Amino acid sequence: MQAWLVHPAYAALPLHARIQRAVRQLIVDGALGPGRPLPASRALARSLGVSRDTVEAAYCQLHAEGFIDRRVGSGSFVAEVKAFSAAQKVPPRDALQRHKEPSLSKRGAAMSRSGGVREQLVPRPFAPGVPETRSFPLSLWERLERQVLKETGTQALLHGDPQGAEPLRRAIADYVNLERGAHASADRVLVLTSSQQAMALCANMLLDPGDRIFIEDPVYYGARKAFDAAGLECVPIPVDHQGITVERILSQPHKAKAVFLTPSHQFPTGATLALDRRLSLIEWAGKHQTWIIEDDYDSEFHYAGKPTACMQGLDPHDRTIYIGTFTKSLFPGLRIAYVVLPPQLVKPMTVARTLLDGHTASIAQLTLARFMDGGHFGAYVRTMRGVYCERLDALVGLVRTHLSAFVEPRIPIGGLQMPCVLTCGLPECTAIDAARRVGVELLGLSALHASGAGEAGFLMGFAAYTPIELDVAVRKLAGALKAATNP
Repeated sequence: MQAWLVHPAYAALPLHARIQRAVRQLIVDGALGPGRPLPASRALARSLGVSRDTVEAAYCQLHAEGFIDRRVGSGSFVAEVKAFSAAQKVPPRDALQRHKEPSLSKRGAAMSRSGGVREQLVPRPFAPGVPETRSFPLSLWERLERQVLKETGTQALLHGDPQGAEPLRRAIADYVNLERGAHASADRVLVLTSSQQAMALCANMLLDPGDRIFIEDPVYYGARKAFDAAGLECVPIPVDHQGITVERILSQPHKAKAVFLTPSHQFPTGATLALDRRLSLIEWAGKHQTWIIEDDYDSEFHYAGKPTACMQGLDPHDRTIYIGTFTKSLFPGLRIAYVVLPPQLVKPMTVARTLLDGHTASIAQLTLARFMDGGHFGAYVRTMRGVYCERLDALVGLVRTHLSAFVEPRIPIGGLQMPCVLTCGLPECTAIDAARRVGVELLGLSALHASGAGEAGFLMGFAAYTPIELDVAVRKLAGALKAATNP
């Protein structure tokens, strides 16, 4: 028991709590069996060098929890709890941790096997999908946040509207209508914490386990994992230079209940879905009462003219769910995304959202609403669009100079990353491992192809890294690939 009093892990606990936990553990381990007398509080206090009141406090807590019985005139005894008898002793914590196969539901097992969607806490080149955060106008954001707190007071500390703060929903609706050609209103917007949450909601609310969903091939890994975790059967449809090949869907119209798309800037190829294909999919969804899940993840950053309008604004049948996020346009730590829903889905989706996390943080929502209403969001996006365009140009030049013997760049017209196809015969996994050993992060392309027919290569994120940082990283990568090619 003395060990508990000096153990560094319990240093923050008061003495009586340390004694109480030590005695409780001896009972749980079976070292103190049912009915066994405990030392008198005075004797134990003398032995441990603490006050009698400290021991009394520990015994009182053990009695309240049912671990010991206290009998007036007789002393304290281990309670008659069969669960902690020697024959039924609880295994040590280390033994519990050694079990490799926990008892999970089918859905839980699928989620665990997927590995989840994890982002680097401190991204390094060339982690894709990461925006520049070092130049974000924090002082402006802090000033707007102070204004929110001054006007709302403690009201902002309470539970918020599960659908989202009305000022932010209104600002989002105005933005997507003006900039993305959407057909939205504040009452059709649901504010969430991430686009990943939006995809999980769609998968679980619109389809049943075993239902089929058409997905792009290649496809965004987070979407595939969300659909797999929901028990859906993903049907891959090839992507060409005009986006998803709609003919494959139209030839088997009843094979799936939904389709997932990144039509404005396909991930990872960068293709834009052609207008005639968009209209064909919209008619297919209206005719067969299927759903279109449109992920518009980075359309703010388009470097060659204006981006194509979203599909949701073209859909007269209200079969399109439009997903947007501020993770890439502002910063990942904001944790605010949104969906523009058909009217009939607003209530059920909002109810379902309350079962996940209740609502998005109110202070951040209201601050973002002011940021958008004040014109700061548009100005910031325009500034960063120029910055990212310069960084893309820098990366293209560096790749052509230092990596031309290994890869062929596929220069995108937008987004935060550039696909590169391996041309040197080096296996993709070998290239990625070689890069990681020199501190360079690459996302392989082949794993994004559900059909397994994709070209070997990788994505190179550029938005979060300065031209100097890109130059250093490209040179490291060139050295790593050269070493891997000629071991």
